[in-house]
Amino acid sequence: MASLLLLVLIFIFNLIAFALAMAAEQRRSTARVVPDAENNYTYCVYDSDIATGYGVGALLFLMVSQAVVAVATKCLCCGRALHPGGPRFCALILFLSSWVTFVIAESCLLAGSVENAYHTKYRTLFVDNPPSCQTLRKGVFGAGAAFVFFTSLLSEIYYISFCKARDVTIAKEPSIGMSSYP
Repeated sequence: MASLLLLVLIFIFNLIAFALAMAAEQRRSTARVVPDAENNYTYCVYDSDIATGYGVGALLFLMVSQAVVAVATKCLCCGRALHPGGPRFCALILFLSSWVTFVIAESCLLAGSVENAYHTKYRTLFVDNPPSCQTLRKGVFGAGAAFVFFTSLLSEIYYISFCKARDVTIAKEPSIGMSSYP
């Protein structure tokens, strides 16, 4: 049967990753255009860069969670073979689905962290157009958080299906079903 301790550990890592991704969405960098003291040029001033750290933290916690599942199930390819049937088919589909959502979540979190950390370094003369103070679009970390949730759900169900497929008991001696002859 599935290890309850492992399921709780996976849940906690994924919950922390989800919370960090949501916090990163709430604390994205904002910028404003400010003139210098002599009014010769303007430049961008960015607020706190904490969302980048939250995004990277969410990325790492999700990665650790997926690694724990992969080690516990031996990536579905190592170890003894799973018994044929519905649980094995479900485990295979859930394995593939969890990895697809994992890659999407990691991509969103990584792209959001990189883009949030980018600050324009140039300035313009006061007579020119103001500089473009680029910031991260709203929803990138939110999409990452949504895919963290989907990855969490799929990987936990995958682990349960894997354990069911591994623990199926097979009759030890061959026999013909519904007959009195062994």
